[in-house]
Amino acid sequence: MDEKKRPAVNPNFRGAGKRRQPISAKELTEGVLSGNRVMLGRAITMIESKKPEHQQIARDVIEGCLPHSGNALRIGITGTPGVGKSTFVEALGNHILDGGKKIAVLAIDPSSQKSHGSILGDKTRMAGLSAKANAFIRPSPAGDALGGVARQSRETMILCEAAGYDYILVETVGVGQSEIAVHSMTDFFLLLLLPGAGDELQGIKRGIVEMADLIAVNKADGEGVDLAKKAKREYRNALHLFPPQESGWIPAVKTCSALEGTGIPDIWDVMLQYETQTKDNGFFAEKRRKQAGYWLEETLNNSWKQAFLADPELKNAWEDIKEKVEAANLSPFRGAMELMDLFFTKNRK
Repeated sequence: MDEKKRPAVNPNFRGAGKRRQPISAKELTEGVLSGNRVMLGRAITMIESKKPEHQQIARDVIEGCLPHSGNALRIGITGTPGVGKSTFVEALGNHILDGGKKIAVLAIDPSSQKSHGSILGDKTRMAGLSAKANAFIRPSPAGDALGGVARQSRETMILCEAAGYDYILVETVGVGQSEIAVHSMTDFFLLLLLPGAGDELQGIKRGIVEMADLIAVNKADGEGVDLAKKAKREYRNALHLFPPQESGWIPAVKTCSALEGTGIPDIWDVMLQYETQTKDNGFFAEKRRKQAGYWLEETLNNSWKQAFLADPELKNAWEDIKEKVEAANLSPFRGAMELMDLFFTKNRK
C-alpha cells in the first residue's frame, strides 16, 4: 500500500474518536440496584473522582442506594506483607461462591506518597475469582487517606450491598494504620499470619491483635504444617492475655493453606458463627451504629479540608504557614489557629 494512502487508524475500529456519554445519577442508581456490574463500576469511579460535578452525582447515587444497603456481612482481612492475603481472599471467595452467594472484594492497594501511583494489581492476582459472574473485584488506590485506606471505601461498600452482594471482603495493605480504618468499617476482622510464631508475635502491634476476631495461620502446607500448628498454640496462649471483647466473642485461632484450600471451610464456619452470635446479643447492630457515627466525623474532617483548600487565598495561606512551621518559625498549634481564624473571617463576610 502506498504510504500516502495508509490510514492513520484501523478503519474497522468503531470506537475510534467516540467519547463516553455523560450519565445521570438516576441512571447510575437504577443500574446499581439492578446488579449491573458495569454501572456499579462507573458509580464507584464517580465516588473516587475529585471533580465537583462527579462528587455531586456520587452523593445522589449513595443517597439513592443507602436504603437498599446494610444486609451484607463486611469482612476485613489484614496481615503482614507476604502472608498471602490475595491468595487467601481468592480461596475464601471461591468457597463462598460455591455456596451460591455473591461477593464483592475491595482491595485497597498501596499508593506512592511521591508519585501518588498505585499498583492496582488485585484483578491480576485474583484472575480466577474476577472471572466469576457472582464476584466483583474493585482495586482502589489508597491515596493519602488514613492509614492508606481509600477514603471512599465505606461508600463503595454501600453501593456493593445495594447491588445485591451478600458478602464484602476488604483486603488491607497490611501496613500503618490501615487496619484501624478497615476495622471501623467492617463487622468481622481477620488477622492473617505466617508460621513461625515466636519472632512474628513480638513484632505485631498489640492493638491489631486485640481487634482480631479470628487469627488464621496461613501456608500450613508441606514443611510448614508443623510450624503452623506450633504457631497456632502460641497465638492461642497469647490471646488469653488480652481482656474479653465487648461482643462476648472469644477470638479463634485456625490454620489454613490458601494455596491448597485446606482449612478455608473451617474459617468460614467461624465467621458465620460470629455473625449469628453477635446478631443475637445485639452487638452487631450496636457496632454498625457506632461505625456510622465515626464515619460522619471522618467525612466532616475531610470535607473541611477540601473546602479550605478549594479557596485559592486559603490554600496560599496554608502553604505559607506550612513553610513557617517546617522551618520551626511557627508552632503547628499557632499555625492551625491562624488558618482557622482566616477561614472563619472569610466566611463571615
